[in-house]
Amino acid sequence: MTTHEQIARTLVLPYLNHAVRMFESGYASRADIDAGMRFGCGYPQGPLATVDEMGPAVVRDQLAERYAETGDPLHQPADLLEKLAAEGSTLAEAADTSATGEPRLRREVTTVGVVGTGTMASGIAQVFAAKGYDVVYVGRSEEKVAGVQAAIATSLDRLVSKGKLDEAGKEAVLVRLTGTTSRESLATADLVVEAIAEDLEVKKELFGDLDRICKPGAILATTTSSLPIAACAAATSRPESVIGMHFFNPAPVMKLVEVVTTEQTASDVDETVRALCAKVGKVAVSCGDRAGFIVNCLLFPYLNDAVKLHESGAASLEEIDTAIKEQAGFPMGPFQLLDVVGNDVSLAIEKELHEEFGHEGFAPAAMLERLVAEGRMGRKTGQGFHDYSR
Repeated sequence: MTTHEQIARTLVLPYLNHAVRMFESGYASRADIDAGMRFGCGYPQGPLATVDEMGPAVVRDQLAERYAETGDPLHQPADLLEKLAAEGSTLAEAADTSATGEPRLRREVTTVGVVGTGTMASGIAQVFAAKGYDVVYVGRSEEKVAGVQAAIATSLDRLVSKGKLDEAGKEAVLVRLTGTTSRESLATADLVVEAIAEDLEVKKELFGDLDRICKPGAILATTTSSLPIAACAAATSRPESVIGMHFFNPAPVMKLVEVVTTEQTASDVDETVRALCAKVGKVAVSCGDRAGFIVNCLLFPYLNDAVKLHESGAASLEEIDTAIKEQAGFPMGPFQLLDVVGNDVSLAIEKELHEEFGHEGFAPAAMLERLVAEGRMGRKTGQGFHDYSR
């Protein structure tokens, strides 16, 4: 086995095991787990399809060998892998194949509200306006509101320059956008999507206000990637109408939306949001309300493992990045991706996962903590695992 093959096996096997356990627990379907990693991370195929391609018995044996070396419970083969290996069957055969049909709009949605003025909010407003929805977006100042309009116009200009949109199409999108500094303007919205700061207290205040303003039957959605949606729902008198819509950045380009339900989310709200995602050209995957959802829950422990592997002296940053791209077919190496995401964001997510699941193996790598403490956040600061200052 080459060094690159060994690096890839060391990092990819726990990721596959974690995905099998996620499916085994009933948290998300096989199709949604695989779609999440394909459309959320650009992987050539999902982890469960990879397990079937390698063979559950082979994955089980390689994990067992790793577990014998490390004693790390995260390397102990999932019970389902043991079962499939014994039966000679696959995850595809274990999956629930009962037909549920295409989701339908169970609540009428013609006007969409967006709260926020950052990149994500602008992108979401563009997504809905481009598909024919009237969009009302709310910012804290006239300057912020104008910034959204300018950002969307710039984005549309790029599409025009590439021949993907004409001037008439651009104007048709812009005319559907209404900016305001007053939340009261959301009174007629059928769906409101918040994309404000990742601060639970700030979000709870907003959801309490939306509960007062929005009409009965309106769906209230949060784009949070990490905070408990149930806490946002609890700030309202209509928790059944609150749901997660975790768009990936940039929203006009990325296809994935994680649709996150709490125990109180109504089934017609869930189905409507999934149907709406399809109508605006997105791939919706369903999961429950816990830290990391599907994608971050599988992605960040793997990234953290890569940092720990480098810390151990087993391989350089460049060797690990190259090995993962060559052997696993991932579009970016782990350190390239960490620097794009931002090491501060990555550390925060890893801490949330460690707190949620309690696995010692999820404890943030010391080097990741050190880089953040030194202000080396990645591309946005010019320094991260790699140097971008030159």
